[in-house]
Amino acid sequence: MMWHLLSSLWFSVFAIFISKQIAWSQTSTLRGQLSGWSYISEKSLSESQIGLRYIPELSIEKGFNDKITVDLEASLKTVSSAAFDSINSIVDDSELKAYRLWFRLTTPQLEARIGLQKINFGSANLLRPLMWFDRIDPRDPLNLTDGVYGLLLRYTFLNNANVWLWGLYANDETKGWEVVPTKDHSAEIGGRLQYPLFTGEIAFSYHHREMDLNKSLFSVAVIDDGLVPENRFALDGTWDIGVGLWFESVVIHQDTEILPFQYRNFLLIGLDYTFGLGSGLHVLAEHLLLSLSRDPFGLDEDINLSAWSVDYNLGLLDRLFAIVYYNWEENQFFRYASWGRFYDDWSIFVNLFWNPEKNNSIGFRSDAQASFGAGKGVQLIVVFN
Repeated sequence: MMWHLLSSLWFSVFAIFISKQIAWSQTSTLRGQLSGWSYISEKSLSESQIGLRYIPELSIEKGFNDKITVDLEASLKTVSSAAFDSINSIVDDSELKAYRLWFRLTTPQLEARIGLQKINFGSANLLRPLMWFDRIDPRDPLNLTDGVYGLLLRYTFLNNANVWLWGLYANDETKGWEVVPTKDHSAEIGGRLQYPLFTGEIAFSYHHREMDLNKSLFSVAVIDDGLVPENRFALDGTWDIGVGLWFESVVIHQDTEILPFQYRNFLLIGLDYTFGLGSGLHVLAEHLLLSLSRDPFGLDEDINLSAWSVDYNLGLLDRLFAIVYYNWEENQFFRYASWGRFYDDWSIFVNLFWNPEKNNSIGFRSDAQASFGAGKGVQLIVVFN
């Protein structure tokens, strides 16, 4: 099954590449990322997994003059995996879908991009209140995430201030921190303004969508059509004051009396510093307060999460990385450590995890395959670019 998907994928990409070569006189690049992983959990054989992923990518760029450039990117993601349901039973699964498919026009100050793309912003690294449109897991060394369909406009002023405007359409699955999906085939709109301030910048973001409670996984007494307007407001900033310092604050209002809480509030502060030990020991810490309330900025129910990470380069080829999450309400630690070795085309990662046996969700979802589950385990990833 996997080889059938790979051969079909290669044929499709090759055909696109040849047609573009004939039609355009431009710079074209065809490349790909092949990765395989093995995931073994101490808790249960049924949570162990092996898999293979291939992401071919076609990039085409054409400059019309010194100021206008157009380019496109098309990539597919094909995944085949096998999970061990028991010693004598194996459950396999395969997936083939578009990963990126966008067209972009750029000038020295303007970028306009339309299609299936990644949209992310904010300064937080580990707990990310502004993870609105992606699901990048900081424990995933490949930083993979599905994209969203939409139009993104970004204009940069001469003082480095910049404004973003976006419109999304037909993104019917949950994304980021979302629990309830968006209404089928509906539009979402929003924007962001970033402005330089002292040694860093400050930014305000807004997003609007319509949730569909009829698609919720939770038992909700839905009346009428179940559509609920949702508005998100965010203020964030980052500065270098000898140590890196940042914050992200988000208020989400869901305008309905059906839900017990109409407001979700996020407040995060973070800092990092590189100590002059050897090649440099980088230490990062973040703390997140997440609350549910009936009023803006209320604390009817709240969760406190802390996270710390360290990374260190051992020479030119090896990197050590570790993250610890802590849930203050549940008194739970989530531990992750990784060793990575990097060659010109190959990368190898050995990842260890140690999580609680129960209630093992940190709070956000991941788009990475073989996400880290309960208990202890090890993951091996081999990547060829």
